[in-house]
Amino acid sequence: MWEFWGRHKRKVYVTLGVLGSGYFLYKLYDAHRRKLFDLERELADQRRSEELIKSQVKSHFENIQRIADSTTLPHVMRCLSSQIEEELDLTHLTERLMKGKDLPNSLTAAEKLELWDRLKILSFTRMGLSLWATTLLSLYIRVQVNILGRHLYIDTARGIGSSGQFDEVDLIDRNDQRRFLASADYLTTFGLPTLISSFEAANSEVLKRKQLKDFFNTTVLHDTIIQILNTFMSTASSHQWLGFFMPEDSKQNNVDVSSSTGSTDLSNASKFEQLMLETQAVLSSAEFGNIVNISLKAAVDVLMEDIRVLCGEANLTSGMPLAKLLPRIAHMDQILLEEPNRNRYIQVIQDIQDVEIFFTLLYASSPPS
Repeated sequence: MWEFWGRHKRKVYVTLGVLGSGYFLYKLYDAHRRKLFDLERELADQRRSEELIKSQVKSHFENIQRIADSTTLPHVMRCLSSQIEEELDLTHLTERLMKGKDLPNSLTAAEKLELWDRLKILSFTRMGLSLWATTLLSLYIRVQVNILGRHLYIDTARGIGSSGQFDEVDLIDRNDQRRFLASADYLTTFGLPTLISSFEAANSEVLKRKQLKDFFNTTVLHDTIIQILNTFMSTASSHQWLGFFMPEDSKQNNVDVSSSTGSTDLSNASKFEQLMLETQAVLSSAEFGNIVNISLKAAVDVLMEDIRVLCGEANLTSGMPLAKLLPRIAHMDQILLEEPNRNRYIQVIQDIQDVEIFFTLLYASSPPS
């Protein structure tokens, strides 16, 4: 026995060492394999959670987009059309001018000139205001939808991350969502009279040099419309824009704003107040102002196409007296304020690449803190 051990002990030690090392390596491998399995399972759970977030948020966001496209924007456009028709009614002017034509002695030359001048200003005001309001409302509601969608995504991600269940996520209150989207009504309910006054002043400034006998061709009309918009935009600061779209108290709401840094403290704000304040910040930004300018230029190009069709391509190219052009100008608001699903202006604005990039960045950006 001892003789056998003496002859083979080295082999036994080597064999035991190999077996022990193998067992140790196996244990290391098994532990590593288990860790990899646990990590893969964790990653799979995380991917499923992310897919759940994306799926639920996408569904909710699309629902909000449908509400905005099918309810909010059409409702606001109908109200805007009705209000413009009422506030800028031209019937009394045209009836008096027709009466003066049938009964030459019923109006003096000065009264006729005053009526025609008023008709000129109000006709361009209706058209320019409709163009501007259609453009800004379509952009404003898209700002709302993207801000709301971003909040829904963040809230959903945080909720699922903490609770693990979508049903337990505390999303934005439905009432706050409705109140936020319904705030687009403010322009037609409260902001329109001031907007009309500002636009009328811009038209008076530009058109005071335009006579009824002046010939307007495509270039002259295009330049006149651009001058009116530029005059209005140069006098209407971003603060005034907010006054057209948002009530003054929505900018305060007991939310602290630092005068030294300009930062907004949203810690004490309700969800609705946060949404309104973020909308205010976007509308006040230089980036949004640039998007407005790009969108208005595109809308003017479409407007010129429609006017050429109404006047006849040859007529507007060669030129026609302003007095003859005014009836077409006066009725352009009916085209500009068509239902969104038939409105070429809204579609053109939505298809502008810079506008798409702006809203993509807006959706992906972090809210102010």
